[in-house]
Amino acid sequence: MFDENGDENGQETYTFANGDKYVGAYKDDKMDGPGTFTFATGDKFVGSWKDDNWNGQGTFTWADGAKYVGAWKDNHMHGQGTSTFPNGNKYVGAYKDDKMDGQGTLTAVNGTTYIGAFKDDNKHGQGTFTWADGEKYVGAWKDNHMHGQGTRTFASGNKYFGAYKDNNRNGQGTMTWAAGWGQADGSKYVGEWKDNNMHGQGTMTYANGDKYVGAFKDDRMDGQGTWTGVKGDNYVGSFKDGKRNDWNSQEQKGIVVIAVAAAATAVVVLLYQYRNRK
Repeated sequence: MFDENGDENGQETYTFANGDKYVGAYKDDKMDGPGTFTFATGDKFVGSWKDDNWNGQGTFTWADGAKYVGAWKDNHMHGQGTSTFPNGNKYVGAYKDDKMDGQGTLTAVNGTTYIGAFKDDNKHGQGTFTWADGEKYVGAWKDNHMHGQGTRTFASGNKYFGAYKDNNRNGQGTMTWAAGWGQADGSKYVGEWKDNNMHGQGTMTYANGDKYVGAFKDDRMDGQGTWTGVKGDNYVGSFKDGKRNDWNSQEQKGIVVIAVAAAATAVVVLLYQYRNRK
């Protein structure tokens, strides 16, 4: 490529037929050295060139306001750089072939921050995500999801350590509830989880010393288990929907007794009315 003055080397200006424009250094008929390329679309690159490609340090500004400042290799963002997105989000870290790849920090305008590993533009590997309200997750990621072992500290003070799958608590894990958290105040669960619920075998130790060891389903004691109460109300047997089956039986018996009593009362009333008619 020759510049507008017909010289193969030097600092010149070249305007392309489509409206793109290059102002900068040439070497051996190629853009080579510092230069500025302005696209007809409004995009713009300012930085280092080698053999007609962006190579080295440079700044690319998109027409929509997005901006990248950092390292380039053969026209690709490659190496350390900083990207500012149109929505105000910002990434500082490693790039590979135009994608966030390696260690980096992504800060969003909604107050969330992720510091850790990226792969192909996704949070992938070990990293820390902090929410605006102070909630924090430290652990493994896969394709933008909490996936693997991790620790999540909630804004309430509750804390979970264990396995995640697709952003949900799944597998073995331990949840500790903070003081002031309703009925679970100060309680601790160690066991199996499914889709964020206590599900499978586990042990729940309550703040008052009560303890349950056994099966859970959808966050409730359900199946075979052992209840050890500090007041001596111990029980070994089956549970359903969070209640001991002997309690359920007693409730059912109570309902039957009430029904029988009501029926007996109705009979007495009918007999009384019948006698009074005579």
